[in-house]
Amino acid sequence: MEFNKIIAVTGRPGLFEILSQTKTGVIVKSIVDGKRFPITATHNVSLLENIAIYTYETEVPLAEVFKAMADKTEGKEAISHKESGKKLESFFAEVLPDYDNERVYTSNIKKVVQWFNTLVKANFDFSTLAQVATTEEEE
Repeated sequence: MEFNKIIAVTGRPGLFEILSQTKTGVIVKSIVDGKRFPITATHNVSLLENIAIYTYETEVPLAEVFKAMADKTEGKEAISHKESGKKLESFFAEVLPDYDNERVYTSNIKKVVQWFNTLVKANFDFSTLAQVATTEEEE
């Protein structure tokens, strides 16, 4: 599973891996249950590699945030995304100390933690994210 092929689809829970492309969209597989289905141009799709978290100085790519979370949790699941907002913000502050708490809402943190835990359950290799982050910096 490659990080640059993982997407989130608005209105659908979980994460999806892009399998192939069609004339009208893409075929994806759910990371949670393995079901395959088409995503058309009418769906709102976000590639995880294009998402970044605001800090006070810059924007940190989600790959780097996931790598920091994996380092902190030693590759295990983080706290539940259903925890209180204060606990989630406290955990996120440990992972990304200089995140901009005025522009990064609790709902954003919930989503990031939920995605991270989904990838952990799917046995995603977070060590590959160090390579992704290094490649982005070189470009």
